[in-house]
Amino acid sequence: MLKDIVKKYRDKEKYDLSCSETMVYAANEAYSLNLDEKTLKALAPFSGGMWTEDTCGAITGSLAVLGILFTDKRAHNSDQLKELVIEFQEKFEEKLKTKKCDRLKSMYRKEEEGCNDIIYVASEILDYIIVRELKH
Repeated sequence: MLKDIVKKYRDKEKYDLSCSETMVYAANEAYSLNLDEKTLKALAPFSGGMWTEDTCGAITGSLAVLGILFTDKRAHNSDQLKELVIEFQEKFEEKLKTKKCDRLKSMYRKEEEGCNDIIYVASEILDYIIVRELKH
């Protein structure tokens, strides 16, 4: 389900969102997070691997969603969050071989579609974790 909503937000003509923004906008809709515009804007600095092609924005956006859903007041109180954040990163790296934006772009980015393939993988992993955890 999340992946279908992610595809909607990858429409450059309509939304023109970065990878990190796409993940949060789509999750906001998919999981009824009711995030306000300021919260959505908070993901802008994570675009393009934090503008330095470091950690992929699809990762940072996904981790922000996990934080919104599974933080128990503060990170220190959130053992579940820590486990889920680590799990997400491990699954992402297992599938795509790196977490670095520049390497991911060289391996998976396409001229017309941009980083869609990377974002779709992130959305599948994120959705799997969230659906599983919300069932508990």
